[in-house]
Amino acid sequence: EVQLEESGGGLVQAGGSLRLSCAASGFIFDDYAIGWFRQAPGKEREGVSCISSDDGRTYYADSVKGRFTISFDTTKNTVYLQMNSLKPEDTAVYFCKVAMSPSDVWGQGIQVTVSS
Repeated sequence: EVQLEESGGGLVQAGGSLRLSCAASGFIFDDYAIGWFRQAPGKEREGVSCISSDDGRTYYADSVKGRFTISFDTTKNTVYLQMNSLKPEDTAVYFCKVAMSPSDVWGQGIQVTVSS
């Protein structure tokens, strides 16, 4: 069965850090590009960061550049999102996604809340 499971979310104060994990089962991350998305209440889902597992190229939204880092652990088949210097506007449900045929695979989402 193909699935993704996020972990590592929670409540932190502004300026704090969290590390999100996205563990894959039923397939190997190394064959795909993986992305992190987030959705805040009343807002559209937005892309946060992506990584290409074959060449390691990364992408970051302007709002998180310099604060977030995406990485991939092939031995654990897991993608991470290290989030530093968190701001209240980072509060959202975070999802990991793999672009896959015939349809993309999404995790269930995990809450990140940053207090002032």
